Amino acid sequence: MSVFIQFVFLGLTLGAVYSVFATSLVGVYAATGIVNFAQGSVALWAAYTVAALRTDGTLVLPFGGSLRFGDVTSPMPMVLAVVVGVLSAGLLALLAHLLVFRPLRSAPPLANVAASVGLMLFLQALVVLRFDTDALFAQPVLPFKTFTLGNVVVNASDLIMGGTAVLVALLLWAYFRLTTTGVATRAASEDELAARLVGFSPDRLAAVVWVVTAMASGLIVVLGAYTIGLDPTSYTYYVVPALAVALVGRLTSFGVACAAGLLMGAFQAVLLWANTLEWWPSWAQAGLGDAIPFVVVVIALFVLGGKIPARGALTQVAMPEVRIPRLRPLPVAGVVGLAALAIALTSDSWRFGIVTSLILSLIALSLVLLTGYLGQISLASMAFAGTAGFTLSKATTEWHVPFPISIVLSAGLATLLGVGVGIPALRIRGAQLAVVTLAAAFAIQSFVFNNPSFTPYSGNLIGTPNLFGLDLSVRRGTDLITLRFSMLVLVVVTTTTLVVMRWMAGSTGRSFLAVRSNERAAASVGINVAATKLLGFALSAFLSGVAGCLIGYSRGQLSAASFSVVAGLSLLAIAYCGGITSVGGALVAGFIGPLGVFYVFLNQTLDLGQYYQVISAGGLLLMAVTNPVGAAGANAEMLRRLRRRRSEHSSTSARTPTVAPAKGLTSKVETHV
Repeated sequence: MSVFIQFVFLGLTLGAVYSVFATSLVGVYAATGIVNFAQGSVALWAAYTVAALRTDGTLVLPFGGSLRFGDVTSPMPMVLAVVVGVLSAGLLALLAHLLVFRPLRSAPPLANVAASVGLMLFLQALVVLRFDTDALFAQPVLPFKTFTLGNVVVNASDLIMGGTAVLVALLLWAYFRLTTTGVATRAASEDELAARLVGFSPDRLAAVVWVVTAMASGLIVVLGAYTIGLDPTSYTYYVVPALAVALVGRLTSFGVACAAGLLMGAFQAVLLWANTLEWWPSWAQAGLGDAIPFVVVVIALFVLGGKIPARGALTQVAMPEVRIPRLRPLPVAGVVGLAALAIALTSDSWRFGIVTSLILSLIALSLVLLTGYLGQISLASMAFAGTAGFTLSKATTEWHVPFPISIVLSAGLATLLGVGVGIPALRIRGAQLAVVTLAAAFAIQSFVFNNPSFTPYSGNLIGTPNLFGLDLSVRRGTDLITLRFSMLVLVVVTTTTLVVMRWMAGSTGRSFLAVRSNERAAASVGINVAATKLLGFALSAFLSGVAGCLIGYSRGQLSAASFSVVAGLSLLAIAYCGGITSVGGALVAGFIGPLGVFYVFLNQTLDLGQYYQVISAGGLLLMAVTNPVGAAGANAEMLRRLRRRRSEHSSTSARTPTVAPAKGLTSKVETHV
């Protein structure tokens, strides 16, 4: 029992990070209505800033150069370094509010999700580029002291971390409940217009919350980095369990979010202890702790989803406009012919990039179907693709299922998983559904893809596809990717895309659009809303599953890195900015997506492959701010304006009286003609 209690105390440090992230998320949501997926990335910057200052006194700037304080032998004092690091987090949050989220205050919820995800990826990539992450380590900030409680040895640093988390929650609660500006912030969250009428600016109130919560998150990471460790990925994705415990508090209660965060950290620490027990099953020794947040999210949203408040807005925000796809033979033949010509004329890396773009466009198309047409925000597309890919490995190497039945079987399993993940959509929607699907993606990646009991670390081999004796293998001799396999991908992607376009233009697409527009109105005309939502998740997961199988065949051997959550997040953001309601947007997303044509161009032609994530995420942020409804919505608006001007010009011309020319002039003109 003493060991159990000791691990509970050891989990306080990680639980404190969850707790402060969660209470910060509650504060930002109360002030802006935004679920800030970038909360951990901002704190990560603060942690690396302090590590660099404590190593050699260098203040790394986000862009440009850096500032040196002292020399290598005289790093910045600890207290001053912590202050500078925490202030840097506040400054980044302020810039994010002013440059990204304030312009999007009247944008669709999906625009804020895309911008938040883009900011998360941008800051994480910026940390990797600007800091020497392999050489920097966190140094201790809290004292090295222990004391004994009964038979349990407790670290003073763990208690300080837990106490700091409680203090942050109390201060945020006091600010929102007891101060004039805090009460005004809560009021503005319910009625912006009323807040403006009494002299408060919702934007300024929100800016205060952005800065305070970012500084609190940066501080708790700086304090706990020595115990937890410092790397450029972990803290970025700690936002997932933080969102889980924030939703337990209905995104309104600082106290519940704080307590749930501490309990989450303690529970995960206890699971680590349980892994050392002889009776603990081997399949539960990896990733189980990361899967717990998904369970917490689903339970919290299913129980409390209807009670989570929505922020008041001045206007009713609509989703991007949908243009029903038309199957026009000549344009379709032109696009397919151009793709075939590009495949035939290229080789090695360029051909691989083209094929990868085709496959990614299929995953993006699954998002167009689910998010653009049905209005359900999903961040788990890569998890569905990975499920099919790893199933394909079993099907081709152990079960000896022939091609193409192996693809259908593997994509079918991904479809079942998609339906399971989509069940929460029967009760929740919007950014909350994005949280569920993101938690599901991390749970699947950690508990399945990174679990050696299911997917060995040595890799998962994929059998060679053969059709009627025709060898369709991806490699032959020195060819990185064969022409036969490339054409196979083109045929599969083209056929699948045409079928989806037919669905979109038919009764299925109309049902999806009706549910997206107004669920109650759709139900009143006889549409089964629940069945339609589950059908959308099933079709989307099936498309992702087919793409996952093609990824498996193109790699020949799979690992968890082939289906990272980061790639899925990038693809959704790119698909939204390219046009989440159009097939063209899916093609754009495939072109820009990871390891696609754009990446090959940066890497092979410009030698800028290491900057891909910064460039792509920065472009996403720019597109999200300048075109909140995506490129498809912007194009539709431009076409409406052109039609309006044309109609106005026509009506003006019709009202302009005609003046008869003089008789002599008329006769001269007629004679000349």
